[in-house]
Amino acid sequence: MKYIITTLVFIINFSFLAQTVLDSSMAHDGNIRTYKLYIPASYDGTEEVPLLLNLHGLGRTSDFQMSYGDFRAIADTANFIILLPQGTIRTVGGQTVSHWNANLGTFVKDLEFLSNLIDTISSQYAIDSERVFSTGMSNGGFMSLTLAGQLSDKITAVASVAGTMTLLQEGRNTVTKPVPVMQIHGDDDPTVSYSGAIFQQYKSVEDVVNLWVAHNNCTTNPIITPLQDVNTTDNCTAIRYDYFNGDNGAEVVHYKIIGGGHTWPGGYPRPGKVTNYDFDASTEIWKFFSRYKKSALLSIDEFVEGESWISIKSENPTSGPLKLISLNDKPYTISVINIEGKQVRNQQNNNGESVINLEGLSSGNYIVKLTNDSQVAIIKIIKK
Repeated sequence: MKYIITTLVFIINFSFLAQTVLDSSMAHDGNIRTYKLYIPASYDGTEEVPLLLNLHGLGRTSDFQMSYGDFRAIADTANFIILLPQGTIRTVGGQTVSHWNANLGTFVKDLEFLSNLIDTISSQYAIDSERVFSTGMSNGGFMSLTLAGQLSDKITAVASVAGTMTLLQEGRNTVTKPVPVMQIHGDDDPTVSYSGAIFQQYKSVEDVVNLWVAHNNCTTNPIITPLQDVNTTDNCTAIRYDYFNGDNGAEVVHYKIIGGGHTWPGGYPRPGKVTNYDFDASTEIWKFFSRYKKSALLSIDEFVEGESWISIKSENPTSGPLKLISLNDKPYTISVINIEGKQVRNQQNNNGESVINLEGLSSGNYIVKLTNDSQVAIIKIIKK
């Protein structure tokens, strides 16, 4: 049963307009796992909205991450639900701390837990399965990159802040589709070294960036943009690296914080730690995520459902209109989706043959989705 927020107007009670933070739990692998949900006031259950996983760091809590890597004000405007799960306890250096098993060698089945949790939330709320994203701080960044590699059937794009990948993870990746990745990291991070750590078994930031650049088939020479040093008192600067032209529009973005520590850019100050204030990580992460939908990242072979019932009658690539014909007499709907996941054309067809006007669209790759009452076909086209 999906939860729908019903708007009731009372003269003296306007509490329904407030955002909602819910504490909940679910049983998994013999344990009770807890999580928080942030529901923006704009959510009413009548349309599907994105879901953002926001994962805390080692030794931290979902409460801490909600305020430190804060997306609440953005969710209020952009209308998405924030999911903040809680990790489990492990012993590190004689101390018991909360953690995510991002291929760290513990026995906690966090990958399965997060997969099941996404399913649970999606069954309760109107979640757009095309737009499920994950970000996190430190160990939460490690876990987000683990989801990119091992849960890409549910995760559209990820962003890691001050986290990388373990040396074991690359060999365990099952990902076949492109996955947009943002990597934010300080080059003077004393906790998760920018250059990696063989003893602690994790990759350098540059190795992680290069791995996803190669996986997404991006251009290896990035566009390098030094950010304006708008805050001259934060003792650090930032450089942005954009790796463009990835398969189906999947790009890799890296923010390198020169002199930056183990912190969330734009987050509240932490004593003794260098935080960059030349950009806001939460804002940039959401801007990056909002460009992508899962179907636009899939290849034709991965996304086609049902039998082949549509035939292309024009050239592909094409510089003119796209001509299609249905092999049955069922009416069907046509949607043209660009590499950012935005619908740029939509029309109905009732007689089998269709001509789709592509005039005014930029050159590049598009997905054409055709749906009748029982079948779906996906065609990947290139407009010259």
